[in-house]
Amino acid sequence: MPCTTILVGKKASYDGSTLIARNDDGPFEPKKLIVVTPDKQPKKYQSKIGHLKIELPENPLRYSSTPTVQGEHGVWPANGINEANVAMTATETITSNPRVLGADPYVRYVKAKKRKEKDTIGGIGEEDLVLLVLPYVKTAREGVLRLGSLLEKYGTYEANGIAFSDAEECWWLETIGGHHWIARRVNDEEYVIMPNQFGMDRFDFADAFGEQKENLCSADLREFVKDNHLDCSLNGVFNPRLAFGSHSDQDHVYNTPRAWYIGRYFNPRTFKWDGPDAQFTPESDDIPWSLKPEKKITVEEIKYILSSYYQGTPYNPYQKADVPQKGIYRPIGVANTDVMEVLQIRGYMPKELQGIEWLCFGGNTFNTCIPLYSFVSKFPKYVSETPKVVSSEYFYWASRLIGPLVDAHFGTAIQIVERYQEFVPAKGYELLKEYDKKVLDSKDSKLLEEANEKICKMAKEKADGVLGLVLKNAGEHSKNRYSRSDN
Repeated sequence: MPCTTILVGKKASYDGSTLIARNDDGPFEPKKLIVVTPDKQPKKYQSKIGHLKIELPENPLRYSSTPTVQGEHGVWPANGINEANVAMTATETITSNPRVLGADPYVRYVKAKKRKEKDTIGGIGEEDLVLLVLPYVKTAREGVLRLGSLLEKYGTYEANGIAFSDAEECWWLETIGGHHWIARRVNDEEYVIMPNQFGMDRFDFADAFGEQKENLCSADLREFVKDNHLDCSLNGVFNPRLAFGSHSDQDHVYNTPRAWYIGRYFNPRTFKWDGPDAQFTPESDDIPWSLKPEKKITVEEIKYILSSYYQGTPYNPYQKADVPQKGIYRPIGVANTDVMEVLQIRGYMPKELQGIEWLCFGGNTFNTCIPLYSFVSKFPKYVSETPKVVSSEYFYWASRLIGPLVDAHFGTAIQIVERYQEFVPAKGYELLKEYDKKVLDSKDSKLLEEANEKICKMAKEKADGVLGLVLKNAGEHSKNRYSRSDN
């Protein structure tokens, strides 16, 4: 899936939390946020895409999930936090190159052409990964290692990047061909920029095959690189992006502009991003994978940048000026986002209060996000029972309806959405503060479900009001609007 991911180390965030977030840009498939309790987790799993059967471990943890509503093409859980407060978002579709894929081809399902032949079973992929990993790990590092072992055993049919976090660490894993993988711990003081492109630009093999403090990889990766002549560095410093990734013409329209805009936003003075003497441009292949931000990063800033469309640049598709650069690059916030979550693990809080899921449905440019406590046995109906048919009674469909009505009348409707995008998270912070105190004072974690209900009630009332306003605005600016009083 085309997506954008951001990871933020605990010393780079505003409150000492770890933060991971991803736009799940998909085919307009309805999504919901649910809790999967141990009794609902399958013991045997068979994927729809790879037709792979896997025996799963006993004693899974409870975890949250944002699966598709239809389910015809698989579960597609996308994001979640488990009861050990490990967060996972999967996956960011990344790039590769012919040398890698020739050395280690993808493991894809192939149906037998003749009756006596057997089907070729495929590997694992985005459809499966959260379900196969998140219920069985108690730290982010364990998540990396479990996923790595599954990749080595079963292979994958696609190139993916996966984020993990817990109260102390963020990790990023990227697949390499069919069976290989590489992972790095995000420095606590840094954030990571990930569009749909192989990202990592540094890796320490000595650490990966030694203490493994910040680098992990598949068991034979060093030999794989050497035997297949994948190291393209001239200075003797191994660069994974050069070895395993791409720098195609498509990247320069689709991927690198997003990395440029994110870096430009969080580090406006660190580098020169604009003009003829810019150090990095929207088509630069060497934009850093991770940076120290110039200030601590907040949840609302992550939401803003994952909603962005090159505001303040000639590339903004909504600008009135008719300039040649208008709309030439793929925005970060696109209409076909199905779900985005900022997964926040607050290490300074007791276990029950650590996990917060800041949930968005639909295209981020015109939606809002609500905070929900993850340490619960169920989520409110407003987010967990999305129907297949359109109904504004549910957060997913309300968000979907607001987006096109604003997009079509951007100049007159955007201010309505901007007020909505400020009010709902502000009220969310207020309710989190209220219920943090209630739970700390009472030691009663059952109050978390009450808090989530209250947050969803607030969000529904506001979404209903905004939907009415943007619908009215769209009607007032219809091309065939006419009345006698217009004369």
